[in-house]
This record gives sequence, structure tokens and C-alpha cells, in this order.
Amino acid sequence: MFNSTRPQIMGILNVTPDSFSDGGQYTGVAAAIRQAETMINEGADIIDVGGESTRPGSEPVSAEEQIRRVVPVISAIRDISPAVQISIDTTLSEVAAAALEAGATLINDISAGLGDAGMLPLAAASDTPIILMHMQGTPQTMQDDPYYTDAVAEVKALLQQRIAAALATGIKPQNIAIDPGIGFGKRKQDNIALLAHLKQFVELGYPVLLGTSRKRFMGSICNVSEPCELVTATAVTTALGVMAGVAMFRVHDVKANRQAADVAWAIKQAQ
Repeated sequence: MFNSTRPQIMGILNVTPDSFSDGGQYTGVAAAIRQAETMINEGADIIDVGGESTRPGSEPVSAEEQIRRVVPVISAIRDISPAVQISIDTTLSEVAAAALEAGATLINDISAGLGDAGMLPLAAASDTPIILMHMQGTPQTMQDDPYYTDAVAEVKALLQQRIAAALATGIKPQNIAIDPGIGFGKRKQDNIALLAHLKQFVELGYPVLLGTSRKRFMGSICNVSEPCELVTATAVTTALGVMAGVAMFRVHDVKANRQAADVAWAIKQAQ
């Protein structure tokens, strides 16, 4: 799963009514499948299905409701594309287990296993790859007043702790990836610092996922208020990430980021 040399594009499929950029667009199974097909045709390697918004200030969604939202979509994607990788974006092991049974092949946990004590054991027992992300606080509180003395060092330290916890639980090293959590409990300067030092995360020896897609901090740089206007800004970070050695990119706009990743990868190969 995480051994691909070519950068992988993870297409975001939020089957939620309230996600920050695309909430409500893909709540029906038919609309979600059309979007999944579009992203696959545009070059997505992974479809990341989530049934709970994690935008700043969002409220938790029960496991039962998340399962109701995501399982029919995952099953339908698996039917139309037996080969595509499908990740479940959740912090709850009950949701992850139902998603795996429906055909998901990867767990994307923004809490790095801290949100549910059953998550790491589930990944270990099922031999499922898992992405461990850094977040300061929770989605409800993370942007209230985030603070770091040294964002890069502190994010690295937490991720190293969660890697150790995953390994101690029995998750295989090759089944672990990490995500510095751009925008999750970070100030603008923290996000920029993390992007400037992506190589430090790559050097930890685990594949890195970068998720900057349409994030608000880029809008403040570009003087843009609408998330959908940040496609080019996101593609720039994708290209920079490829050059730094990042393995996966979680994006709303697959075509633009697939192109950015492929061009950057060709240049990197020529170095």
C-alpha cells in the first residue's frame, strides 16, 4: 500500500452535509459514486471516504451515523472499481471496522489512534495500513488558540510517540504512514513552517501524507476567501511536497494535483 515510488493522489470524498469546502455535495450515493468515478478517471490512486466533518468547530458524529453514510458508498465504489484503494477517514474503530468489511483498504485517522483506544488494535489485527495524523486539540477546539514554541519539533515528537504506540500494538512498520496535520490546530506560521520542513518528516522513515487542499491559511496568503479558488495554491504545495519526498497527497481537485505531482516527480527523478 505505502510502497509505491510514484507520488499517490488521494481524492477526498466527504459524504457529509457540513464539510468546509464540499459539504452537502456528495451526501447521496449516486452523487458520491459519480464523484469517485471522476476522481479515478483523473488519476486518483486512493479514494478517501469520510462521514464526519473535521472542519474547525465541527461537532462529533456518532459511529452509527458515520456508518450509515459511508458503508453504502464504499461498497458501491468497490463494485465499480475493484482495484482502487479506498481509505476510511474516521477516528472511531467501529466505523473503521464496518468500512473495512465493506471494502476499504486503509484507515486515515486524524487522531493518530488517540480518539479511540480500539483503533490501533483493529489496524494490527486486520493487518490494515493506517495513517497517523498530528492534531492539537479536537476539531471542536483546535483553532481556538493553538500555540507552539517550535511547531516542527513538537509535531515530529508527537508523531514519533504515535508511531511507537502503533508498533507496540503490533502494527507492522510497512503499514504505518504519518501526516503533519496541516490546518489541524495550527496557526498560519505553523503551517508554513511545517511545509518548509517536510523533509524532516520524510526522514523519520515512514511515508508522509500531505493534506493542504483548499486550506484557509493559503487563502490568507493569496487574498482569496473561497476555498474552491485555491486549486492552484494547493497544486503548488503538492509540487513542493514531491520534491521534499512526500508520498501521498490528499486533495479535492485530483486533476490539477495529479499534474503537479507528475511534473514534479519527473523533475525530481532527473536530479
